[in-house]
Amino acid sequence: MSVFFRTRDRPLRPGDPYPLGSNWIEDEDGVNFSLFSENAEKVELLLYSQTNQKYPKEIIEVKNRTGDLWHILVPGLRPGQLYAYKVYGPYKPALGLRFNPNKVLT
Repeated sequence: MSVFFRTRDRPLRPGDPYPLGSNWIEDEDGVNFSLFSENAEKVELLLYSQTNQKYPKEIIEVKNRTGDLWHILVPGLRPGQLYAYKVYGPYKPALGLRFNPNKVLT
């Protein structure tokens, strides 16, 4: 099993809710991540160094939320950073809610 870090000694910033997706912010020297989820209870950003990597090299909890938009700015990342999300929330299929933190969302 690979070793990964919850967060490194990396200063994280709240980031902005817009634009959605991942966006290089030159003035901040980092990447802003923004994700929509109305019913999420927790969001984790997974960072990878290779496309075939089984485990992320770093997991960062996204704590900033504006309405239904979860966002964070990670200084030091560059365009092309490989990433995915884990999104936690209720599992109630009858209501259309199928959150599964065991699944990685790319």
